[in-house]
Amino acid sequence: MSRTIAAFDFDGTITKRDTLVPFLAKVAGPARFTSACTRLGLLGARRKVPLQDRDRIKEHMIELLLGGRAEEDLRHAGERYARDLLTGDRLRPDVVARIHEHHRVGHSTVIVSASLVYYLEPIARELSMDGVIGVEPEVVDGVLTGRLARPNVRAEQKAVRLREWLGAAPDGELDVTVHGYGNSSGDHALLEMSEQGWWFGRAAKVPSGARPFRPGTPLD
Repeated sequence: MSRTIAAFDFDGTITKRDTLVPFLAKVAGPARFTSACTRLGLLGARRKVPLQDRDRIKEHMIELLLGGRAEEDLRHAGERYARDLLTGDRLRPDVVARIHEHHRVGHSTVIVSASLVYYLEPIARELSMDGVIGVEPEVVDGVLTGRLARPNVRAEQKAVRLREWLGAAPDGELDVTVHGYGNSSGDHALLEMSEQGWWFGRAAKVPSGARPFRPGTPLD
């Protein structure tokens, strides 16, 4: 019997809104965060950083805000931030219920997100999920270098990393059934590789092959 995996985007799918920028602002502090935003704006104006390129912008933000920080500090900050998200009405109850529904029928669940692993991992642990695929900063001798250890987990990288997590070949058919959940263009590749794709974004932008998610919609 083929096993079933439910792969969930995080921001805007499990959560009600973006979580990365507020985390970076909290960890960096107001002065450093404002300085980084100003610097990125100036680099964009000088065309050194294409402001339409989300991956490049994220890399520069992490470099400016987290470079030189001890990873242990970031992990502690991630644990605190995760508690805030879990207790502060930041998660979507209908999606949390869906995660539990997958568990009840014996499916595995995993977060596939462009957010940082430092708070995704404690949230996944609290929700009894089986894994996290998220953004991992590069760490040398316990300190963040400011670079990413792997490419940003967005668009095609979501499919690439999920296949890797499953131990599957980079292309070809999967020997598992995937339920994918997402809300933005960055989730299209994840939804395309899913036998069941569920959409949380605007109704006018439902990707081909996906279906709008409605609370109470039964698992097929």
